[in-house]
Amino acid sequence: MKQWLQRLMIASVAVLTLGIITPNHEIWTNFQDKHEPNESGTHAEGMEYSLELQDNRNDLLTLDSYTEEQQLVAHARLLTYEKFGQRIGPVIQSEFDNEIFPRIEAVIQTTVHNAADRRLAITEQPSGDYAEKIFHVYDKTANQDLIKFHVRTEKRPVDGYFYNFHYHTADDGFVAHHSVGDIYWSKNTPPKWLS
Repeated sequence: MKQWLQRLMIASVAVLTLGIITPNHEIWTNFQDKHEPNESGTHAEGMEYSLELQDNRNDLLTLDSYTEEQQLVAHARLLTYEKFGQRIGPVIQSEFDNEIFPRIEAVIQTTVHNAADRRLAITEQPSGDYAEKIFHVYDKTANQDLIKFHVRTEKRPVDGYFYNFHYHTADDGFVAHHSVGDIYWSKNTPPKWLS
């Protein structure tokens, strides 16, 4: 139980600080028992996040839906910033955090409340290049997507490039675009995702 709580705390801090304090940060060596080996540097940093979150996700199945909802939202934020990469993320982070992500969070919360009897999860890898996929929320037992969150790069004449955030739902067969919002990039061609 103690190890489970320690993993939960480490993953939560890593997600809440947006990766500034990572799971292999030296601050966590103070919390380790003397007989536990120090595992810093044994995993790739990017893989450490997904492994920790995946392990915690399996451990959290017994918790109430509020905690499950918060874990989905935190993982969604992490995957979105992973898709932005180092070149896009710093430029649009402020507007994304203030305008777009609260709307994404509301859609995830609505999905969790509507699917109370289902075990929900989020896909692990956003697509790169110029592909739209950020993440999908899916039912683990039925292995079916419920919502697909995408971002499309649009070139508007005279205005320049915009990022159009939207989602698709299983209710209409993933046909309709439900707009979340737009973020202006510039008149210059934006870099590829994950770069």
